[in-house]
Amino acid sequence: MNQYSSIIPSERLPGWLRRPIGNVSELGRVQRLVKQNRLHTICEEGRCPNRGECYAAGTATFLLGGSICTRSCAFCQVEKGSAPMAIDFTEANRIADAVEAMSLRYVVLTAVARDDLSDHGANLFSSTMLAIRARNPSVAIEVLTPDFWGGFTNVEQAVTAQRERLMVVLAAEPICFNHNIETVSRLQDQVRRGATYQRSLRLLAASRELAPTISTKSGLMLGLGETKEEVIATMRDLRAVDCQRLTLGQYLRPSLAHLPVQRYWTPQEFDELGAIAQQLGFIQVLSGPLVRSSYHAAD
Repeated sequence: MNQYSSIIPSERLPGWLRRPIGNVSELGRVQRLVKQNRLHTICEEGRCPNRGECYAAGTATFLLGGSICTRSCAFCQVEKGSAPMAIDFTEANRIADAVEAMSLRYVVLTAVARDDLSDHGANLFSSTMLAIRARNPSVAIEVLTPDFWGGFTNVEQAVTAQRERLMVVLAAEPICFNHNIETVSRLQDQVRRGATYQRSLRLLAASRELAPTISTKSGLMLGLGETKEEVIATMRDLRAVDCQRLTLGQYLRPSLAHLPVQRYWTPQEFDELGAIAQQLGFIQVLSGPLVRSSYHAAD
């Protein structure tokens, strides 16, 4: 077996997945600011391996709507529950304070799924964008949203509601609209629990239709049991709805309560998939074992 052969998971991670913590002082400074402002970041909640590098580069991903998600995706480390936190209407200004204090140039806003809210959290994104820009209009803001689906048993009404919630976010003019499809079609039910493949494609398509000047982005985790052919098929489906940017990264199991890793894809395989994605017409592709949705987002 050479260094680029597929690795069956074991207790020890392959060498390419071991990463130093990075700039410890910068990491500690940002963590203190986040704690002082009573904020949540997906960088910390998800224990992202790149957070030290991103903080030092002037980027961070804030988690809106509290720390409890109403979905129960089997890959995600964010806390789950049917009784999420009450909406904190000071959150947007506190995030704006942190962005200013950290001198961030590029901000990614994501959120726990808030199926309990009538707008599914759409206004959390728009109000936070407005608060940040009131302090510094030059800050670039990317959004990484849930699918905004639910609240109606009638499919036509649900589709209409999804578009209306999406329009609230797009009206605030993020620089990029990101919604992760996460995995291939065959594994959606097992991995995402509450989201669907076609619903995600529909959301990305609607974003291109409603706001053609705002680029769209999506991402996949590899290592959940998908095949190379399935990954390529998913990339083709994303391009069919004119998704323009793509991230491909290795899934790492957060705990024994989460889905196990079925396979560690090698750096060479990520390079090959990245090259295929570029051939399919994505204008930006980040593909590598440690790539995450917001990795090098400012690029």
